Amino acid sequence: MNELHESCGVFGIFGDSKAAEKVYLGLYALQHRGQESAGIASTDGNEIYFHKGLGLVWSVFFDPNVMPRLKGHAAIGHNRYSTKGSGDIVNAQPIVIQCKTGQIAAAHNGTLVNAAVLRKDMEQKGSIFQASTDSEIVLHLIARSQKTTMIEMIMDSLNQLEGAYSFVFLTPDKLIAARDPHGFRPLNLGMLGDVPVIASESCAFDIIGAEYIRSIEPGEVVEVSDSGISSYWLPAASRKSYCIFEHVYFSRPDSIIFGEKVDKVRRNLGKQLAREAPVDADIVIAVPDSANTAALGFSRESGIRYEIGLIRNHYVGRTFIAPHQNKRKLDIKVKINPVTGVIKNKRIVLVDDSIVRGNTLRQIVRLLRSAGAQEVHVRISSAPVKFPCYYGIDISSQEELIGANKSVEEIRKRIDADTLAYLSVEGMLNSVENKGLYGSACFTGEYPTDVPQQFDKFEFCSGKES
Repeated sequence: MNELHESCGVFGIFGDSKAAEKVYLGLYALQHRGQESAGIASTDGNEIYFHKGLGLVWSVFFDPNVMPRLKGHAAIGHNRYSTKGSGDIVNAQPIVIQCKTGQIAAAHNGTLVNAAVLRKDMEQKGSIFQASTDSEIVLHLIARSQKTTMIEMIMDSLNQLEGAYSFVFLTPDKLIAARDPHGFRPLNLGMLGDVPVIASESCAFDIIGAEYIRSIEPGEVVEVSDSGISSYWLPAASRKSYCIFEHVYFSRPDSIIFGEKVDKVRRNLGKQLAREAPVDADIVIAVPDSANTAALGFSRESGIRYEIGLIRNHYVGRTFIAPHQNKRKLDIKVKINPVTGVIKNKRIVLVDDSIVRGNTLRQIVRLLRSAGAQEVHVRISSAPVKFPCYYGIDISSQEELIGANKSVEEIRKRIDADTLAYLSVEGMLNSVENKGLYGSACFTGEYPTDVPQQFDKFEFCSGKES
């Protein structure tokens, strides 16, 4: 639970008389993917209606007069976490514009690495931007497209993008979903009876009673209308590059993403970690909640008893969601509490999913010691993060990364652990079924796309912290 920030969550549905209500529930299930703002756009076939605001889903739609205004049979929604510009309502999504073919709304999960270049070019040619996110760029590209139909205009626009994106678009008569050719971020297709549903994670299907059908493929553009579901394809990328951190941390354990069950992958990560970094100890505990399943896997493989040694205050948001460092520190202090009866006089294996800056983990180790732990052995269910991510995780500089600047022994001393071990890159990738489809750029520095030299000078819609 330490220090990454990931992008947003998206949801869409077409053909349901209570479309906006279904999207509201879907966004509620995806709240972990972004807590800064939320929004819904809906259509009755003639007009697009929308409402968005800063805060959690329930607070944005708390006013009982809001939902009745979101009329129609189709809707899309968005939860946002951003790296910059987060406090501005103008950056909330979905973004709605009017272009030559009519209204269109868009919601985006990911980061476009060529956003600054595209934006500068369009500004020089007279385009006016209202928001400071890369998400708005695709709508400008759609509006400028010389193609004649909406699906052609969207395809034309997507072909100009580089980087990570999972989009849902809404027009008065269509729902369109798109995933980038590398497949960085997840996007899934479900069915509620005969009603198609799109979501970042399958847990959003569960809350409305929909069935998970499949992962939308990298480079696939899905068009949903009264005529049914059609798929179009963008040019293939040189390689697939699914984000392994979706399994390690970001996604809910009850979700299916990239065609794999997150819970199963996390158990595999924990088992492999126990094989690679055994330790003599009395109990295994997790940093809640994202490391719970990996800790169970470690316990099963090692034979060391699993215990609940830390209690998380669920009324405090995930630490990484806090957009300002002073609030992050406050969240850490009120978020985790040790179970003294479990911890006292025990040699403890503490399993966490990652270390980026190390601040939270150091405080947790000290909490355990203050509660009477004899030893604290930290085990991390991912490899050291050594390189910036340009595809939807808020790490734009190696200066932020403790793994890039300190040895494992130096990190162990910093977090005050008795021992520290990470999972290897190979062991991490071996924990998924199709390891050749996953990327490891933030561990190895081998990027699947060109990356900008001044990436951190532009604002993006992206989203973990410690």
